[in-house]
Amino acid sequence: MADRASSADLTAPALVLASSSPRRRDLLARIGITPARVASPDIDETPRKGETPRAYALRLAQEKAAAVTRGAGEVVLAGDTTVALGRRILPPAETEAVQRELLALISGRRHRCISAVCVIDRDGRSRTRVVETVVAFKRLSPAEIDAYAASGEGLGKAGGYAIQGRAEALIRFVSGSHSGVIGLPLFETRALLKAAGLPLG
Repeated sequence: MADRASSADLTAPALVLASSSPRRRDLLARIGITPARVASPDIDETPRKGETPRAYALRLAQEKAAAVTRGAGEVVLAGDTTVALGRRILPPAETEAVQRELLALISGRRHRCISAVCVIDRDGRSRTRVVETVVAFKRLSPAEIDAYAASGEGLGKAGGYAIQGRAEALIRFVSGSHSGVIGLPLFETRALLKAAGLPLG
């Protein structure tokens, strides 16, 4: 007679979001997902010498997921969004001065938003996806840069802007995942979570 499945096998896994970003929680809510708990991973986010933007984003997503303690029956989700101009990794806009420099750099030019996602299932298996989105701002005037920086909207964000806010009116072209630019590519994230056993229908 076959053994009965354990209660753990019959219970849907609990999701741990390895991010303190409210944007990622909001994105998950769009597809009906509420994490059982949220944990903030503590990792060194300094790019390595010669590291490409894509490799950097993927490494950070994997390291964030691995840095969070995973309990029995838990699935961990982590993501990283990196903004790149060519091979150059643009930093988060930690100050208004840095933000103005970033906006001047991407003004009138195409850049890439690279969104990496890592999911570790309850058996410890890691799955990843990397999505690249091309974004182009209009040519920004000094007054437009001043006004956007004064709004405080893009502070702390990769590339110095938030596509889901007033910056969207300054963007003339997007090719790829809009949600990926915000913080999580929802199509790929949902597929990874479903593969990890979350009941998503």
